[in-house]
Amino acid sequence: MATADQVLNAQGLLAEFNAKGVLAAADVHAARLICELWAEDDEAVGLAVALLVRALRAGSVCLDITQLADVTKATLEDPADDLEWPIPEQWAEAIRRSPTVASGRGSTRGQPLRLVGNLLYLERYWRTEETVRHRLDYHGKATVHAESDATPGSPSSPVSAAAVRRELDALFDDPDLPADEPHHQRLAAAMTELSRITVIAGGPGTGKTTVVAKILALHHALRDRPPVVCLAAPTGKAAARLEEAILQTMSGLTAPWSTTPVPRAVTLHSLLGWMPGHRPRHNADNPLPHELVVVDEMSMVSLTQMAALLEALRPEARLLLVGDPDQLASVEAGAVLADITRAAPPAPAGQLEALAALAPTDRPVALPTGAGVVTLQHTWRFGGGIERLARAVRTGDADTALEVLQGDATDVRLVPADGVIDPAGLRELQRLVISSGQRMYAAAVTGDARGGLAALEEHRVLCAHRQGPFGVTRWERQVQEWLRTAIPGYDAAGDLHPGLPIMVTDNDREAGLYNGDTGVIINTPGGLRAAFARGRTPMLFTTLQLRTVTSVHAMTVHKSQGSQFRRVTLILPPPESPLLTRELVYTAITRASEGVDVIGSPEAFARAVTRPANRASGLGG
Repeated sequence: MATADQVLNAQGLLAEFNAKGVLAAADVHAARLICELWAEDDEAVGLAVALLVRALRAGSVCLDITQLADVTKATLEDPADDLEWPIPEQWAEAIRRSPTVASGRGSTRGQPLRLVGNLLYLERYWRTEETVRHRLDYHGKATVHAESDATPGSPSSPVSAAAVRRELDALFDDPDLPADEPHHQRLAAAMTELSRITVIAGGPGTGKTTVVAKILALHHALRDRPPVVCLAAPTGKAAARLEEAILQTMSGLTAPWSTTPVPRAVTLHSLLGWMPGHRPRHNADNPLPHELVVVDEMSMVSLTQMAALLEALRPEARLLLVGDPDQLASVEAGAVLADITRAAPPAPAGQLEALAALAPTDRPVALPTGAGVVTLQHTWRFGGGIERLARAVRTGDADTALEVLQGDATDVRLVPADGVIDPAGLRELQRLVISSGQRMYAAAVTGDARGGLAALEEHRVLCAHRQGPFGVTRWERQVQEWLRTAIPGYDAAGDLHPGLPIMVTDNDREAGLYNGDTGVIINTPGGLRAAFARGRTPMLFTTLQLRTVTSVHAMTVHKSQGSQFRRVTLILPPPESPLLTRELVYTAITRASEGVDVIGSPEAFARAVTRPANRASGLGG
């Protein structure tokens, strides 16, 4: 019997690979259409096109035609060893000869595919990648220099090196940083004065948001008029956290920096005026008005979003990209932050000399990772088991990671579970769920939006899968059952009730709600409202404004990016799950500030730690 994703009239290799579950119906249909339009009758070429479409759905931008079979098999839950794959050399040659393929970087006759070296692209994605490459190169080479005799002028002008050093000395006087450690936060701030594009990379707790706040204070202090600044992030939740963290840091600075104005953070979609199916309102013909654009949570930004952002920048604008390249990449194709940070060329000698002139004299000199890239090293937020576990996972050291999980650390632990996880044995998880749920409900029924949102960030169940025994759907039901049992009248008011945590699942620009935003339903004198964190004060929406929301007692690890919880419980699928990757586990455990529980088998955890996602891209080359 045919499955729901099986194409009934497919033939040849496409039919075989579709029947084995390697190809989805969408992959087959796209390949057949392309081959039909370009009169390509070679089955091997059709299979390559389908595998390319499949790879795009999984986040890669291109595929190496000499490794098509190996790369695809590495992503399969079932390797399908009985399939007969084309001979690699003959397969690659057939692709090179195909009328569907344009070779090299020159002009084309409108072919849908592009082959550059051994990398096969859909033409649209190749052009998008080229846009990002050229714009990064253009802005990256537009390096400015702090002048010894310059005076503060427009926000984009160079300023006196002496003035920059004076502000850096005062802003980054950090007695808690060991004297034998270089000051990478200060280096990042200095870099923004010397380069049009600066990338600040670092794990959780390394002070990325703190240095952004100080960079804003630095830019205001050095110029005779405030620069036009924008703060942005891929999701509303991430934008709200960015704004809130910067305000908190700014309030802790001394005058005059503490009075630096902080703009309201927005989503990238809102910043660019991006509507589905339309060109962004801000583009090369209508650039953004900002002189400094800060984008946080860059690991979540796709190749398409990055291209649109770079096209919308003014030539003289500065761009500050902030994020953790070891986290999960965007749901859409591309791993832009990882590509930029890992393939950045060495910093030019002139930039190193200028940075050295601004470095402190009482500690080792901090060096950029590459041209325009600074990687923060010192962890300020947490230590203990979470930090040691995150470090081991990031470096792919499964043995050390398991030692930490199974050792005597009080803030991380492994709850062994093989096969289907039995909720009856998860007393600690049930306790955490009920504890945070009770606080959220108590705040919600009294109309306490801040209290409800604080309880929302107490604990979260994170899953790799959406469906199945290890997926969000199953654990969403389980958490709801625990809460109904423990909290009298918990959901008596219906589907939308006080204390219900919710997540927006689609963008609603008119309402200012975006995919991934999380909030809580509360009582108010005017009836039920949905409260969402938005920096300074929570924003309230009527239930009629909630077009597409779902409850969020549990969520995917992907959806958790840009969020922070006091405690996290990660539900691991079996070792053979193709979703188990190093980036997934790293992202999940670094969402927690105080505690992490991993529920699953040691084998599944070790498999994930040793398996990087490896999204294919030509941007990093």
